[in-house]
Amino acid sequence: MTTSAHAGGDPDMILGPLRAGPGTKLRGSVRVDLGTTAVHVPVTLVNGAHPGPTVVVTAGVHGGEFTGVDAATRLGALLEPDEVHGRLVVCPVVNPPAVYQGRLGVSPLDGININRVFPGNPDGTPTERLAAWIFETLIAEADAYVDLHSGGIDETLRDFVGYRLTGRADVDGRAQGMARALGIEDVILGLNAEGGNSHAAAARQGVPAVLVETGQLGERDPAAARSLIESLHRLLHHLGVLRRNAGPETPQVREWVWAGAVTAEVTGLWYPEFGTGDDVTAGQIIGRVIDPADGREHKVTATATGRIFYGMRGLTVAPGAELAAIAAPYEGA
Repeated sequence: MTTSAHAGGDPDMILGPLRAGPGTKLRGSVRVDLGTTAVHVPVTLVNGAHPGPTVVVTAGVHGGEFTGVDAATRLGALLEPDEVHGRLVVCPVVNPPAVYQGRLGVSPLDGININRVFPGNPDGTPTERLAAWIFETLIAEADAYVDLHSGGIDETLRDFVGYRLTGRADVDGRAQGMARALGIEDVILGLNAEGGNSHAAAARQGVPAVLVETGQLGERDPAAARSLIESLHRLLHHLGVLRRNAGPETPQVREWVWAGAVTAEVTGLWYPEFGTGDDVTAGQIIGRVIDPADGREHKVTATATGRIFYGMRGLTVAPGAELAAIAAPYEGA
């Protein structure tokens, strides 16, 4: 995204063919060249009537994660420039191939999970090029970044917010404030900013960023979307983008760190014996994979002590499929 100042000094927001003047809102799409093909990314630009920060909100990084897509679309429609201090960029479907064609974590264009390759590669595969466009055009120049996710069509999930620690007090402090402002009870810290997730790449760039995970099983629950919009309003109030009171922040936030992932070791039918949000101990049996050919049973055990925040609900699994993710209470540095 670029800006272009008027003679009076107020800047336009420019994203591809879209140009929103001061105090205006514009909805449209931006064509992104991916080398062998192109996609059109829907965007809402809200150029506030008052000065303030630039905030970017993305959803639809993965297919089948509908709560974030729904909430982002509604948020862009609800906000009006005269109440906005600063500039807001909302991309409700930032990865169209995965959302419209795949409904999976990976893109049908090249089989790549875009949230493993940020900041991307402008000369790489289609997904790597899309990640590069998202990072360079949207994320890198933001003052704050919010990435909305949900439990996919075969995934149970306990709502949580995540952010990465960088070792930079200013970035980490602002990310912590954003995470707590959302009013979601559980906050999971990444102890470093390594890896290809969008919010990790943003943190490495010095952009305070949060991952928001709400909703599960590919549900399109209007109540879940409304709850997420309320959380986003609280966050925008915290960032100074909205001045009207969005309600109290949740005081009883609990911080966690990832402690272990449970993956399938064999091919078969998965029968979980836990509920998302359950507390487990390392070595506890949490499910079984059954071979449908001969009935052989493979016991699956927890790899760490802590709480299960998401789990596989699909019946069929292959080696390497993630069956559960466990976080433990964060005790501080």
